[in-house]
Amino acid sequence: MSAESRAELDRHFEWIADRLPEKGGRFVRWVRQPSSRLVRIPLALLLVLGGIFSILPVLGLWMLPLGLMLIAQDVPFLQRPLAKTLGWIERKWLGRKNGQP
Repeated sequence: MSAESRAELDRHFEWIADRLPEKGGRFVRWVRQPSSRLVRIPLALLLVLGGIFSILPVLGLWMLPLGLMLIAQDVPFLQRPLAKTLGWIERKWLGRKNGQP
C-alpha cells in the first residue's frame, strides 16, 4: 500500500510508545521490528480477541485498536483504512481537548 499510510501508522505507534513507561515503549518498538513477526501476529490476534470480549474483567476495548495496528504491520490492505481512522480519532481527540465540539 502507500508509503504515506505506513508513515502515518508509524507516527501513531511512536505516539503510543512515547506515552508508555520505558519498558512498555521498548516492547512496542521491539514487537514492530520485522524480526518479531512470529510474536507480533499471535499477539495482535490475542489483542483483537480481547477487544471483542471487552465485557469481561481485565480485558478492554483498548485492546482492539492496538491489535489492529499490529496486524496492519503485516497486512498492507489494512494500513490505509486504519491510518485514516486513527487520524480521525486523533483530530476528534485534539479538538475535544482544545474545547471544540
